[in-house]
Amino acid sequence: MTGTATRQTGRAWMILSLACACQFMVILDASIVNVALPAVREDLGFTPTGLAWVVNGYLLTFAGLMLPGGRAADLFGPRRTLVAGLFVFSASSLAAGLATAPEVLVAARLVQGAGAAMMAPATLAVINTSFTGPGARAKAFGAWSAAGGVGGMVGALAGGAITTGLSWRWVFLVNMPIGALLIVVALISLAATRIRRQSLDLTGAVTGTAGLAALVYGVMESADHGWSSWLVLGPVAAGLLLLVVFAAVEARFATRPMMPLRLFRIRAVAVGNGMLLLFGGIAIAMWYFTSLFQQNVLGFSALQAGLGQTPAAVMFMVTARWAAPLLPRTGPRAPVLAGSALFLAGFGWLSLAHAGSGYVTGVLGPTLLVAVGIGLTFPTLMAVATADGPEEDAGIIGGLAQTASQVGGAIGLAVLTTAAGYNLVFLMAAGLGLAIAVAGLLLPRHRPG
Repeated sequence: MTGTATRQTGRAWMILSLACACQFMVILDASIVNVALPAVREDLGFTPTGLAWVVNGYLLTFAGLMLPGGRAADLFGPRRTLVAGLFVFSASSLAAGLATAPEVLVAARLVQGAGAAMMAPATLAVINTSFTGPGARAKAFGAWSAAGGVGGMVGALAGGAITTGLSWRWVFLVNMPIGALLIVVALISLAATRIRRQSLDLTGAVTGTAGLAALVYGVMESADHGWSSWLVLGPVAAGLLLLVVFAAVEARFATRPMMPLRLFRIRAVAVGNGMLLLFGGIAIAMWYFTSLFQQNVLGFSALQAGLGQTPAAVMFMVTARWAAPLLPRTGPRAPVLAGSALFLAGFGWLSLAHAGSGYVTGVLGPTLLVAVGIGLTFPTLMAVATADGPEEDAGIIGGLAQTASQVGGAIGLAVLTTAAGYNLVFLMAAGLGLAIAVAGLLLPRHRPG
């Protein structure tokens, strides 16, 4: 019995490490390229508009394709979907690293985002199906959340180090050996499941993906053209219309819908995903705008700003790992309300910062408060949004949760960018924290999972 228990523990550790490593890669590649952009522009001759698509192309397909990626995990199994996503991600990383023209690099980034959209919901499906006890699942979500935090923190630092020491190409090429190793681990550790003989909801997949992609594209363009431009209003209107069509197709016409709307009758799923939309804006305000504040107001370099955010990133990771195992005992409401209080305090403090505040009192103190709040709320919301659904829908539920967070971040970035000054940005973020607190009162009292 002892030997069997040891083998089971070892396999569970390997599965969790695999899920965390994949999440780390997905988040890392959303940020690691930022520091390398000047070198990419000089080497390949990008225009300023075209250069933005090295970042936006990845984010667009990542957000737009996560729902089909989640449904693929349900139909073909998390193991097959994760391995396929890793292969696509790694192969497109190779193409990006070897690119000799701007069009090739942007195309590779679009495909890389598609691979990430297969990987991300598959990792959540793996956690939900492999860790069934409330305590084990909560610990797994804490580790998974912390891995994403590590990816976000390491991105800027690693991007600068690799670009300076080697070449911007290795920002992408490094994914090849890591991806190959993770494919081997996935094949060894994950059990194969039977393919479900179910036709794919192509109409739902096309309308849902196109709707999300158009919406996110329009929101991204608002930073350059403003909300009154048809370059923004057109895609946003088209995206919303397509999402209405998608909902109608799923509700009335699809015999086997890609996104069963019955899932939204589960209170935890509906409330959890709504709160993840709000949380996306919190995350953007924390990591993106505090970095800009350090550079544009305090005069830090990009590397100094990255180092300046490291204490908060470490605090987030420690809190997520420490707080998640307590979730089965506390229930979801308490950590979310506590996290919301920290959002209000931290962003309220940040809204008072100015050029003379200095790093310690102007940035470090308030960001540590916000980081603890993120560590309390993010794994809790992910656990709530994914725990109560049927196991056969674990993939699409995971895709929905990650889509909500990504779309919320894109919308949050677009809205907060319109604010007149960093003080107003942080006050608006505090308002999001208050909205999360109000929504937190709707959370179920029982423990998730």
